[in-house]
Amino acid sequence: MLIERDKTQLLVVDEQERLIPAMHEGARVVERTALLLQAARTLGLPVTVTEQYPQGLGPTVPQLLELLPSREHVFAKTQFSAAAQPAVAARLADLSRPQVVIAGVEAHVCVAQTATMLRASGYDVFLVADAVSSRRTDSVTLAFERLKPQGIWIVNVEQVLFECLGEAGTPAFRELSKLIR
Repeated sequence: MLIERDKTQLLVVDEQERLIPAMHEGARVVERTALLLQAARTLGLPVTVTEQYPQGLGPTVPQLLELLPSREHVFAKTQFSAAAQPAVAARLADLSRPQVVIAGVEAHVCVAQTATMLRASGYDVFLVADAVSSRRTDSVTLAFERLKPQGIWIVNVEQVLFECLGEAGTPAFRELSKLIR
């Protein structure tokens, strides 16, 4: 199954100021998520962002917030699964885009529970491996191993970009190809 631009939305889960420093390769996760956000803007993909208990864990990291057109679709949550938060679930459903690309932390908790609930709700779910992490690498590995048999796809940023683009030679291709060189 290919990721299709007109069917896809991006969900960024809990990449927050006090969480990212504790993540394995947290800076890489933010960098790769920033590429996804830049691509979403270029390709017209809707974006939803969650923040787990922002009073305690802080807001989304500034590098990502500055890439959002507004904070209108940034949702606070206390449930581990973003899909269990009614406003997030409603936002994702209202977009009428059946493919959800997910970046975020932690792979084995909030990301895994979100992916599982979205898949159970009928979405095609793609986890962006180079934009997902946990405190420990074995937690990421276990999450991916558990999610694959559920029909959740493990992809990387380049797969998302090139599948959404579909072809070379377009203005969007020229713009996005500069980001991954």
